[in-house]
Amino acid sequence: MIVIFDKLANQELIDAVEYYEIELPGLGKKLKDEIRKGVQRIIEFPEAWSKRKKDIRHYLLHKFPYKILYSIELDYIYIIAIAHSHRKPDYWIDRITDKS
Repeated sequence: MIVIFDKLANQELIDAVEYYEIELPGLGKKLKDEIRKGVQRIIEFPEAWSKRKKDIRHYLLHKFPYKILYSIELDYIYIIAIAHSHRKPDYWIDRITDKS
């Protein structure tokens, strides 16, 4: 199954990686690796994680305070947000209908 990132989710990933890389060289790469592993697990077991809102599911990262919010579409997985777990809950909700 293919994965499509929302444009804003992709930017959130870039921003988070850059932030952690500034904090400690190599930490941004570790975040990116953990997100990549999370996306791979979502591909393998798309229905394993609980629903957050409507049909939006969330995968919690283990080593960083982030979650991957996604929906299961007919022939792809749509990553809606790479969201910090402790900031602005549900800020991503308007992206549900704005898939691009």
